[in-house]
Amino acid sequence: MTISAILFLLVLLAAFSFFMGRQKVHAVYLKQRQNSDLDVRLRVKFTLPKYFGYVAALWSLVPALLVLMVIEIVDEPIITKQLTNYMVQSNINIEENFDLYLNEIQNLDVNHIEGIDPAKVKVFEKFSDLNSIASTAKSVVVLALAILMTVFGLKKITVDLPARQYFEKAIEIILLLAASIAVLTTVGIVLSVLFESIRFFGEIPVVDFMFGTQWSPQTAIRPDQVGSSATFGAVPLFIGTMLISFVALVVAVPLGLMSAIFLSEYASSKFRSFAKPVLEILAGIPTVVYGFFAALTVAPFIRQLGESVGLSVASESALAAGLVMGIMIIPFVSSLADDVISAVPQSMREGSLGLGATKSETIIKVLIPAALPGIVGGVLLAASRAIGETMIVVMAAGLAANLTVNPLNAVTTVTVQIVTLLTGDQEFDSAKTLAAFALGLMLFLTTLVLNVIALYVVRKYREQYD
Repeated sequence: MTISAILFLLVLLAAFSFFMGRQKVHAVYLKQRQNSDLDVRLRVKFTLPKYFGYVAALWSLVPALLVLMVIEIVDEPIITKQLTNYMVQSNINIEENFDLYLNEIQNLDVNHIEGIDPAKVKVFEKFSDLNSIASTAKSVVVLALAILMTVFGLKKITVDLPARQYFEKAIEIILLLAASIAVLTTVGIVLSVLFESIRFFGEIPVVDFMFGTQWSPQTAIRPDQVGSSATFGAVPLFIGTMLISFVALVVAVPLGLMSAIFLSEYASSKFRSFAKPVLEILAGIPTVVYGFFAALTVAPFIRQLGESVGLSVASESALAAGLVMGIMIIPFVSSLADDVISAVPQSMREGSLGLGATKSETIIKVLIPAALPGIVGGVLLAASRAIGETMIVVMAAGLAANLTVNPLNAVTTVTVQIVTLLTGDQEFDSAKTLAAFALGLMLFLTTLVLNVIALYVVRKYREQYD
């Protein structure tokens, strides 16, 4: 039985438990209401019947789901172990990697096995038998447990059960688990990047990585090859990332902030209802489309414009990537700034105008300072989006790790190099591959510093204008 079929049956059992648990308590309530003894009715602590149904459904569903999850986790390793033992007992030797061999076995088509190695066919048949046994056992165990817990839950349902407290506690636990998963996922990502970075810094000194000015991660297979002396100086990558992000923010922040001011303070409600969704469409365009636009339209235009005034502009430049990236992140600044400016209390506007200030003075001296925490948050979001962008940089700025602050030259960024280093089949035992984790760690620390600075600004001005 497939997972979807098992889940469907579990949902049906949970719905049945909910209905039966609710009806059981509802019937008891009806009898108590019909009882002429007033003292008995007063002693009964009524709880809505639906909470008893919720508790019964949780008894039926949660244990079965937990067991199903555990079985799914241990299912594949057990099958792999059994298959390995079978191959050893049958004296089946493989010359290729075992994982690749097992992948071939899993992808064999039962209707097209003619001409395939008989040993692989035998292993495939054993694999199919093990899968069938595991699927049947999983279905029987999970559904039997669900039925038993359904019966147990319905027997436990009585009017004296604090069903509402149980249900609210269950919801609290579910919310806690959701929050814990988010936190643990973040911790896991940080630790995995950190451990791999430590392995990299065991081969390459931290000082050479942090302050080196040459980036050439290509390593050679033989010592006599040209690429055998790889260099991992990350300064050109950080400079390129900051340069492109700076150009993008120079474009996005003024345009986004002025758009937000116009939409919130000057535009009519009819124009605003049309213009704001159109502006936010920019955030939904795929980045590869922006990359094509930058490579085929903006970059040639900048090169021709530079040549017309005697400047030497590379065919792939940081300026082209930054301009297009700035257009892409305008909605991040504009939308958030518009929301926070509109949320400033109307009394502050009226008080400023009542003291004789003009509308522009009110915007500059009252609204923007009051909305500054939200504006800083929008700028931070836009900066993080710019720092993490990859496709536009690959297509418009190139892959050359040049140490330059000239936006007319080709540069590359940290994210582009991470993608380049991890593309294809890689073995995580060389400095070239491990360098991607070190770059990721540096990028994480950079973003963390930006968040700390933004948090300081937000707290300072929020205390002043609240």
